[in-house]
Amino acid sequence: MRYESPDSTREAVALMAGAKGYAFLLAGGTDLLVRMRGEFIEPDLVVDIKRIPGFQEIIRKASGFSIGAGVSCAQLGRNKALVKAWPGVVEAAQLIGSDQIQGRCTIAGNLCNASPAADSVPALIAAKAKVVIVGPGGTRRTAVENIVTGPGKTSLGKGEIVKAIVLPDRPAKSGDAYLRFIPRSEMDIAVCSAGVSLTLGTGNVVKQARVALGAVAPTIVLVPKAAQAIVGTRLDDAALKKLAAACEAACSPIDDKRGTVEYRTEVAGVLARRAATIAFERARRKR
Repeated sequence: MRYESPDSTREAVALMAGAKGYAFLLAGGTDLLVRMRGEFIEPDLVVDIKRIPGFQEIIRKASGFSIGAGVSCAQLGRNKALVKAWPGVVEAAQLIGSDQIQGRCTIAGNLCNASPAADSVPALIAAKAKVVIVGPGGTRRTAVENIVTGPGKTSLGKGEIVKAIVLPDRPAKSGDAYLRFIPRSEMDIAVCSAGVSLTLGTGNVVKQARVALGAVAPTIVLVPKAAQAIVGTRLDDAALKKLAAACEAACSPIDDKRGTVEYRTEVAGVLARRAATIAFERARRKR
């Protein structure tokens, strides 16, 4: 196996584009190294991106936050401005692994690992986050929901790497939340999960909303009908029931030892209701 640690984006792209055999990026390594030790993969090339300038930075701009691909989840939790603006996203990221893992794992890696149960991804999709991608053809942006195409598969082309994830600036009276269900109290994979982001208008009426579900389909599911169910309401019981029903209808989970189809479907609706309620209260308290 060949190991490279480039100090520029251009060099990293060239290495990945010119690689023969199996090439992988190393950011935190919390997924990659486990797969290597378990002999699930045998890389011909590993490109470590941690030395590339900017990849370890969280930059706040007028348009929002740019989170470098090498930023650890622990760093997210220490950024007070980010926690205040996007508490649901940070909470989701901090559910990944143990305290030790938190010091290494990244939301970019969590996304590109392409697990249907990835914790940070439903929250990012609900937040309308974008991905900055660099490759042989230059730089492009796309929505987070366009990255994962199936379990373990992404839409990234040969030589393309994620440079940053961008969270938009928040309108006044906005809130988000992420919840998951796991069999254990911590350090487990989501049986199902839900991320909700919303903005309130006059009279605390929901003006905008996005709802995303995890671990209930081959990829994270954005549920527009669930968002439509609560827009124009003050999140009363009737609206929450419609939201839950829309989420249940959007589920197409598998049966396995961790949960049945019926169980995952019902719990997804419950989690979406609870996450929406938390997001609503957070938005209501903001000025």
